[in-house]
Amino acid sequence: MSESSVEAVNAAVTTAAASVAEASNGWRRATGVAGVAIGVLATGAAAGVAIERMTVGRGMRKKARLALDSTGPYGSLRGTPGKAYAEDGTELYYEVDDPDPDPDAAPARRRRLFGRKAPAPVTVVFSHGYCLSQDSWHFQRAALRGVVRAVYWDQRSHGRSGRGAAQVERGEPVTIDQLGQDLKAVIDAAAPEGPIVLVGHSMGGMTVMALADRYPGLIRERVVGVALIGTSPGRLGEVNFGLPVAGVNAVRRVLPGVLKAMGQRAELVEKGRRATADLFTGIIKRYSFAARDVDPAVARFAERMIESTPIDVVAEYYPAFSEHDKTEALAHLTALPVLVLAGVKDLITPSEHSEAIAGLLPDAELVLVPDAGHLVILEHPEVVTDRLADLLARTGAVPAPTTVGGCDPASS
Repeated sequence: MSESSVEAVNAAVTTAAASVAEASNGWRRATGVAGVAIGVLATGAAAGVAIERMTVGRGMRKKARLALDSTGPYGSLRGTPGKAYAEDGTELYYEVDDPDPDPDAAPARRRRLFGRKAPAPVTVVFSHGYCLSQDSWHFQRAALRGVVRAVYWDQRSHGRSGRGAAQVERGEPVTIDQLGQDLKAVIDAAAPEGPIVLVGHSMGGMTVMALADRYPGLIRERVVGVALIGTSPGRLGEVNFGLPVAGVNAVRRVLPGVLKAMGQRAELVEKGRRATADLFTGIIKRYSFAARDVDPAVARFAERMIESTPIDVVAEYYPAFSEHDKTEALAHLTALPVLVLAGVKDLITPSEHSEAIAGLLPDAELVLVPDAGHLVILEHPEVVTDRLADLLARTGAVPAPTTVGGCDPASS
């Protein structure tokens, strides 16, 4: 390494430390204790942000974000809207994409996905992850649009769904079991009859497991296939998020209290969140993607979804993950075609958790995607869509597919 390179790295590290301290101080003023956890979590991303700050001004970065917001059609696909109501009265928003009534309307995509024959009337229900929305399935939606009947919904307090009534009105904690009940309400409203394929990413996969745990009869009678993507059956409290031992121990020790404090002072925290947008950009990218060449517009799309999740919602969901354990529920899926897919470099739900799921479902197809992080559905959409098409074929609902050559993001 040259002397100039050493100086640049030293300067970046110094600036990174100052950035973390600056952000931590701002958060401390906002919440009293939030700065501690943000400082720990930001360390891995701050060096990259600091290097960027050496060459790119804040105004230019803001303009770049605005430009990316208007680039590409990500999240623009819409279907027929509908509403379901959870047991506690929470309004759950969903959209339905119906197959094209003209079997020759989308011949290229149909041939690419399923051959020349039209798919059978199966409904594919997509459940998204934590701090995301139904829009996170953009690429899969573009590829399947008009070809199969699909339902996309927003989990409670996410996207266009209402705030959790039990949380707002009675202060009850969110549980994964509750999300499974929410999914049942959506199925009852949007797909009350016929065969179903359940697809879940991250928290959405946990939601599918909770549905299986609570409603095994539904699984036996109507579900013909399941896809569990970047998810976990439990033991999430042991995940180290790619941090050193000291760092992860500090996060585990202070984060629950920090998030509680942040949720109680949401308005002030949101101001601090906006003030440290550059730092959060680095954190989001580190924990969402693994590939260095991810499309900046896709990265910004993911960032927007995460940014749009209110901090009090982030806080109220967090404890549910440490309590999540649906290992035994997987037994209800053993007779079904199951796809288990994960990014090898996922720092949120490590691929070992997907391997554990596949170990309990010996007939499942396990796909580990190299150079992929937690948002593998956005980072390597062609792999995910190809395997989903194959799963639909394995259900017997559609003819055997050919390999998907790509996903046109502008497809509608």
